[in-house]
Amino acid sequence: MPPLLALPFPAIDPVIVEIGPFALRWYALAYIAGIVLAWRYMRALVLNDGLWAGNKRPTPVDLDDFVLWGTFGIILGGRLGYVLFYNPAYYLANPGEILAIWSGGMSFHGGFAGTVIAMILFAWKRGFPLWTMFDLAGCAAPIGLFFGRMANFINSELWGRPTDVPWAFVFPNAGPEPRHPSQLYEAALEGIVLFLVLRVLSHRFHLLKKPGFLAGAFACGYGLARSFVEFYRVPDAHIGYFGGFLTMGMLLSAPMVLAGIAAMIWAAKRPQPAAEQ
Repeated sequence: MPPLLALPFPAIDPVIVEIGPFALRWYALAYIAGIVLAWRYMRALVLNDGLWAGNKRPTPVDLDDFVLWGTFGIILGGRLGYVLFYNPAYYLANPGEILAIWSGGMSFHGGFAGTVIAMILFAWKRGFPLWTMFDLAGCAAPIGLFFGRMANFINSELWGRPTDVPWAFVFPNAGPEPRHPSQLYEAALEGIVLFLVLRVLSHRFHLLKKPGFLAGAFACGYGLARSFVEFYRVPDAHIGYFGGFLTMGMLLSAPMVLAGIAAMIWAAKRPQPAAEQ
């Protein structure tokens, strides 16, 4: 019997609808919603002249074209990142499953790297400032993170460590112990809180006028939020802990924090060209 203080896990089928061989899953819908809403938010940012002080930026049509590039970067990078960072031995023995994303297994850090590569190539092809593209993506990324983490919760995956807090859940595939809903912690911190922080920086402090600052704020904020939640989240069983307490998520987030701080300092000190002031 589950402990009396544990919350009942909501019985939500991971498959929304299934017709023959086709199955629409909440996880796929989360990716679609995150990408579409992030794209619409980026369009709204570039259309707001007051945020830019005349700085060169992508047009809404540029962003429409970038959606496909960004989607490939997220999906391919996320999958290859999971394969390389979290289970290389398994996929080396089963190479036919490397691209089987429907079976689960995506890495945020891999998706981040894939999206960065897509932005570099796209900005170079279109001839607009790369750091501005990074800023736009950083402002919108928490939207996708929120939906992705909610899908993790629905799928009853990436759950937290055993606990006796009153908001603990007994996950159906994680044994009888009540556990931290670490997916909801991440949805709140990486999604809602980080989005609001970046919104204040872009709209209250007008930091889109300093290319690179908001990209750095996103990287640093995500790294700190992810590292904090890792203290409550169970690491992958086949990886475990490094040094008794460090997780793969912490190790991959540390460079993001350092790079984010460096980008913010550089952007804050970099003088704007006279035409942009």
